Amino acid sequence: MTDFATCKLIEADIPALRSALAHIAGVGYSETCIRERLGLTDITDLRWRALPIYRVEHLHVRDALSLAIELFLLQGVLPVFELNQLFLGTHPAALLRAGVISIDDEGDVRATVSLFPLGECLIFSDHAWPKLPHPGYTSIPHDQVMFVGEDSRWLARSTTRRPVKSALDLCTGSGVHALLAASHSERVVAVDINPRAAQYTRFNAQLSGSDNIEVRVGNLYEPVREEKFDLITANPPFVPSPVNDLLFRDGGQSGEDVQQRIIEGLPEYLASGGMAQIVTEIGERDNELISDRLRSWLGGASMDIVILRLRTHSAANYAMGHAEGDYDFGTYLDSVHDWAENLKTQGYTRVVSVLLALQWSHPLCGEPWARCEGAQAPLKSANTEIESIFNAECTARKIQLNGIPDSFRIRRAGAVGLMDAQVLGGGLSANTQAQLLGRSLQIIQWLGPIEREILQITEKPLSISELLTCLEVHKEAVLSAVCLLIHKGLLNLIDNFTD
Repeated sequence: MTDFATCKLIEADIPALRSALAHIAGVGYSETCIRERLGLTDITDLRWRALPIYRVEHLHVRDALSLAIELFLLQGVLPVFELNQLFLGTHPAALLRAGVISIDDEGDVRATVSLFPLGECLIFSDHAWPKLPHPGYTSIPHDQVMFVGEDSRWLARSTTRRPVKSALDLCTGSGVHALLAASHSERVVAVDINPRAAQYTRFNAQLSGSDNIEVRVGNLYEPVREEKFDLITANPPFVPSPVNDLLFRDGGQSGEDVQQRIIEGLPEYLASGGMAQIVTEIGERDNELISDRLRSWLGGASMDIVILRLRTHSAANYAMGHAEGDYDFGTYLDSVHDWAENLKTQGYTRVVSVLLALQWSHPLCGEPWARCEGAQAPLKSANTEIESIFNAECTARKIQLNGIPDSFRIRRAGAVGLMDAQVLGGGLSANTQAQLLGRSLQIIQWLGPIEREILQITEKPLSISELLTCLEVHKEAVLSAVCLLIHKGLLNLIDNFTD
């Protein structure tokens, strides 16, 4: 079987390969269509244990989309006649020469790599389930390149897409975030220590037609000495692992070997006005804030930090989820023990999946701050929502320092969903939960009685004096509540010339 990573892309084949990708996209090979075809809530719900269900219940109609999903996503096998059916009778010789597919002596067709849809892009990378009988090895190679998994999609959906001059994607893998950054950056540098990953990134960049991506092999910032970037993204190896089996996964016994060095380097490599966005997992200890650890890694740099907690794993569940030996109970239990002991040694009681965003502090907003919010993982684009959190925090801090100018008014930030709990007996009271609707990053906020009342009357812009007229509450309490609502992103501060 041809190994994709050892193949050299023939320049003359690029048009044919682009045409093949365009055809695959044209049959509906996209996140939305695949999700609908396989009966998934989100494409991140795809599981190898459900392969028989997908094939029997969802791919029994062998149209072009089913064949593409079978071959390029589910690591299945097609007979040659179905390959020809997929490509309308055109023999995809360029895919064979590039090592993307192979045909054995029995005429069985396999994809040697997977093709992952992500937004408007199609990304080649190593298979998501390399231990399945195909591609034919029993252990995962150390230089395996990460497939496009849920963490990659979380970062892709939440990364700012404002135009920038330069972007840096560290631990680029198959080049996912470099390719996405290429659409809104004048220049992108993609870095990975793994030459196999660099091969994938170059291949994907060539096929996408992105000529503003430069791929460099090296250890984090080493290949970009003395350069600065407006956007830095990273999906680093982060698993706190007792082994060192997978280059893309294992971040040392603490899980911090790589991500700590990324954050330590931000003060040197992040340009003024720039933003760094990282998806990772962080081991959490009782009575210790993650923000304090990040602040220590920054070494006193004046940066603001947003932490979105997307998922929390108990130490026990984390150990069971990563242990090896699914088909040998003794081996599996020994592995669970090793993983659990490593987490215990690190002092971790849980491991948290987080999206991190960091930017230089604004001089008018006071001391550098860190903000931690619980959020649901984004199922769609949230590319402006993290910036909104930074803006809301900065506005609230300016108000705390300087008050609200008379020329400004306040207005509800959008449709807000409220949920009240009724408490019967016991002398207890319940606050109100509020959520700004229409957002991909769903964050639940708690409201006090004054905050709730302010939200109810600010569908149209009101000045502070008008607000005070409506409320029989002391001015200081109203101003405090307004500031909190702006901080929570539920109110906007607008000038008198804004509709």
